[in-house]
Amino acid sequence: MSEWWRGSVTYQIYPRSYQDSNGDGIGDLQGITGRLPYIAALGVDAIWLSPVFPSPMADMGYDVSDYTDIDPVFGTLADFDALIARAHELGLKVIIDQVLSHTSSAHPFFQESRKSRDNPKADWYVWSDPKHDGSPPNNWLAIFGGGAWQWESWRQQYYFHNFLVEQPDLNFHNPAVQDWLLSTMRFWLERGVDGFRLDTVNFYFHDALLRDDPADYRRKAKRDWNPYHMQYHIFSKNQPENLAFLERMRALLDEFDGRTLVGEMGESHHPIEMMGQYTSGRRLHMCYSFEMLGPNFTAGHFRRLITDFFTGAPNGWPSWAFSNHDVIRHVSRWAEHGASPAALARQAGALLLSLQGSICLYQGEELGQVEGELEYHELTDPQGIRFWPEDKGRDGCRTPMTWDAALPNAGFSTAKPWLPVKANQSVHHAAGQIRVADSVLEFYRQMLAVRQGSEALKTGNTVFFELSEPVLAFSRGGEVLCIFNLSPATLSVRLEGIGECLVSQGAVQEGQRLKLAGSGFALYRVAGTVVAGA
Repeated sequence: MSEWWRGSVTYQIYPRSYQDSNGDGIGDLQGITGRLPYIAALGVDAIWLSPVFPSPMADMGYDVSDYTDIDPVFGTLADFDALIARAHELGLKVIIDQVLSHTSSAHPFFQESRKSRDNPKADWYVWSDPKHDGSPPNNWLAIFGGGAWQWESWRQQYYFHNFLVEQPDLNFHNPAVQDWLLSTMRFWLERGVDGFRLDTVNFYFHDALLRDDPADYRRKAKRDWNPYHMQYHIFSKNQPENLAFLERMRALLDEFDGRTLVGEMGESHHPIEMMGQYTSGRRLHMCYSFEMLGPNFTAGHFRRLITDFFTGAPNGWPSWAFSNHDVIRHVSRWAEHGASPAALARQAGALLLSLQGSICLYQGEELGQVEGELEYHELTDPQGIRFWPEDKGRDGCRTPMTWDAALPNAGFSTAKPWLPVKANQSVHHAAGQIRVADSVLEFYRQMLAVRQGSEALKTGNTVFFELSEPVLAFSRGGEVLCIFNLSPATLSVRLEGIGECLVSQGAVQEGQRLKLAGSGFALYRVAGTVVAGA
């Protein structure tokens, strides 16, 4: 079977915000299809579409009410088929989001389940009697605030929801639920999708005994804005039964040639270890966590993540990303570490595309896009609405794609967009960077070409050099040397035995000394033994 996914680069599309083709202010499938040549020209291998299924949009599509259709706001199944055909014509694979841990409360199965304790779908969701005092069965918390149990008067029971009240969790202990979910995945596989991104892949099973989650014993560096983070979630998720279900899922994909599974590890305790566990054996092909999606931008941090993963799971495979639809864009998040926003954007691209594993780029990342600073009245994200102002939610990274600053709404839509395009974002537009030397976009194209042309960068093993902060240096497959100055200050290192420079920024070689400006980096084709020292 084809392993095209190993070392691949996937471009994540947030459909609501990519391209509006019908003037309603919301991106759609036809708009995405029209932009596929732009994506193919970047040099990526695949696209990942965030959910496009029918949904009340309480959580912007992550509350699915029909798993085998397209929401009218995005188009039709015919539009989806046309997108698949065009992507394949351009040599792009297509991965779609699967939100399996829960459905929308509007899903017909939940509407049936909530009505009584003896209907055909009564045991398809997680129900429990109250304690004698009427309180919920345990102390589990919801990610979007409050308790994770909601009272249902028809059944005189509580139902479990890890996220919003409108997102009831499915009962994976019921084999019929597993069978049904696999059948919905088969529907899309037969329609031609090349794989699935699995939302919150470690959330599927809950502890059947409903035991309380213990307190998180770790000392917090600062006050936490969400009480969910004050518990150690060893019973509400992360159950061992998850692994057997992933094996069933993998067996389904193995019926088709060249299909792939990439899981989102929503976990703050031992996520790298769990990534390895979930990708070892016949389970997921790839998995990612939020470890590279946070504020930490040090050589030691990146070195530890790569080392820990491949030491703990030599037969597993990671997927790495710096930005996505859930976190502050990395050019804003790491701004203090960069010589300039553009220099930081190019360096981040070079670093990410040099890492061992598969890579995911988020739309606009190739333009050096920054976070949108929204006002409270502009928010749509329930997380931001609930926890403002300590957490402003995820809308700032979900704002529309900026195609051309000379056009209304930066070319995204002729109508008022569902989220505003801010002035600090419009300046990072595609039309202003195409075929412009030193632009972030052209650099991404160059760096992607370097990676695609090097098997060492795609799949080669990593050997790190023990240098002091802020220098990160490593070789890939014994063939490429990668050196990064993760600070805004100029510094120098000593090199021996290097070959031609493949790509660089702010790097000046003087004999055996390499001077790196702030956010500087260089990738060399190795010729012989490499010795690096500070």
